[in-house]
Amino acid sequence: MESWQVQPADPFPFPLPLPTRSPTLLAGRPAMAAMPTPRSFLLLLLLATPFLLLPLAASAAVPTSNPDIDLEYLIKNAGLDDSTPSTPTDDPEDGAPDFPGLDADYDEDEDLFGDDDGPEEDSSHPSAADEAHVLLLTAANFTAVLAARRHVMVEFYAPWCGHCRALAPHYAAAASALAEQGVDVALAKVDATEDHDLAQAHDVQGYPTLLFFIDGVPRDYSGERTKDAIVAWISKKLGPAVQNLTAVDEAEKVVTGDDVAVLAFLDHLSGAHSDELAAASRLEDTISFYQTTSPDVAKLFHIDPEAKRPSIVLLKKEEEKLTVFDGEFRASAIAEFVSANKIPLITTLTQETAPAIFDNPIKKQILLFAVAKESSKFLPIIKETAKSFKGKLLFVFVERDNEEVGEPVANYFGITGHETTVLAYTGNEDAKKFFFSGEISLDTIKEFAQDFLEDKLTPSYKSDPVPESNDEDVKVVVGKSLDQIVLDESKDVLLEVYAPWCGHCQSLEPIYNKLAKYLRGIDSLVIAKMDGTNNEHPRAKPDGFPTILFYPAGKKSFEPITFEGDRTVVEMYKFLKKHAAIPFKLKRPDSSAAQADGSSSTAEGEKSSGWKPKDEL
Repeated sequence: MESWQVQPADPFPFPLPLPTRSPTLLAGRPAMAAMPTPRSFLLLLLLATPFLLLPLAASAAVPTSNPDIDLEYLIKNAGLDDSTPSTPTDDPEDGAPDFPGLDADYDEDEDLFGDDDGPEEDSSHPSAADEAHVLLLTAANFTAVLAARRHVMVEFYAPWCGHCRALAPHYAAAASALAEQGVDVALAKVDATEDHDLAQAHDVQGYPTLLFFIDGVPRDYSGERTKDAIVAWISKKLGPAVQNLTAVDEAEKVVTGDDVAVLAFLDHLSGAHSDELAAASRLEDTISFYQTTSPDVAKLFHIDPEAKRPSIVLLKKEEEKLTVFDGEFRASAIAEFVSANKIPLITTLTQETAPAIFDNPIKKQILLFAVAKESSKFLPIIKETAKSFKGKLLFVFVERDNEEVGEPVANYFGITGHETTVLAYTGNEDAKKFFFSGEISLDTIKEFAQDFLEDKLTPSYKSDPVPESNDEDVKVVVGKSLDQIVLDESKDVLLEVYAPWCGHCQSLEPIYNKLAKYLRGIDSLVIAKMDGTNNEHPRAKPDGFPTILFYPAGKKSFEPITFEGDRTVVEMYKFLKKHAAIPFKLKRPDSSAAQADGSSSTAEGEKSSGWKPKDEL
């Protein structure tokens, strides 16, 4: 799913890096900064002194309540205990917002397009006969099958997942094709909703997840989810690193059949140059490497038979058909050449091409949004620009009037209307975007791309309007108001980043509201929420929906602390008591602390804050 895990927050229905997988923020870990000099360190210390003293002053002013008494009170009056988490226990992950590497971080309540069904089924949906070569694995036979077969590809899927259903015919066809070719591999699938423990054991964080096991050891499949891509990827893994082409008829099949192929014209089919080529091939999962000593074969690949050997060309079935390697004949240089040149100058974003885009080691992208009838005016400009940035930037075309991809991706970036738009995007991990303004021409787009590479652009963030009134127990935060509310150094702030369409967020809402009601009237503590589909801020990056982040007072330069416990009033209260920089106590009419003091001040504070215990009984 990292790798834009396409609905409001996660525009794409294909897997994140989420890397993917999505990174976890570490409590108390400061953002990276240059090491201060002794003089600057002293200055920082002086500036920080008021915040360092803040918790001490607050401690002196506010008596610490007995947490056991407060917990007992919460459990009794809220009617909640630790056995009623709002987080479903069988979900692989909540709604992922990463502009998904059109990845597979899909939420059980909502898919990334905001519906449960995904692509509609049609006649291509496989029947039982179609899947004759796909093994059905469960916890009962999983280990035995992996022990019996050296090579096994396993798909972890969910029956309700539309993207899994879209993959099914391709997966079944790939299994049949590999069986017909006699390849020593088994394709299998696991219903992760039935065998949840098995999916968890293999770190499945989204659907579909494809793993390839060699002697029981898994590795991620990161190729396109099509029959041809799966077959090519497995064949590459199990076949020789480099194939010999000695006959013209064999070479003709490669030229006409392979979408992308690499050929080395050598003096010998073994030796140092062949070894370097083989090493480069092992660094590349999807492209087939060939070698020849035949001038006739070389000629078919547009290599001059009299050319100096060794020489390498990369052949593609597209406008830029031939690329000649002119670097040092070393594995790393060859692999870098292939990685930079194997993709088209500009790739049209679809569900099929998304993995190749978002799993690419080149993360920075230039995206063109245009309706189909207008695209012919701008695509040539983008393609020509792309020639100057091979291996540095990916260029992507998003068909704006394509409802399946164009609309949700535009929503993710906050693009409204169908006006042609160009923007730069840093990729899922950083997720910064920069909009181009001005007339689209070769010179202006080249300058924009160069400025993007040199970090000269200013990022753009989405934001709803600041609300005119914000008097509820849960404060509403938008992108424009986050600095004022969340990053206020005098307040401890708990922020929920949610999506309106997210089922888990909807389940959490009454619990979160109840927590805020119990904590109302505590001036040092703010309970807040932000719609992560319409608002962005570099200091509030969700790792899924909902994401709950805590920002301690006096420590706003540090990364926020992520709440990862059960979503109950009690557990969130414990979390706040543990991490709050300014100690606090509940304001309640039957507070034993207030009674012991014989003071009415607490009761008066509760009355003025609108506290009504009967609401919670």
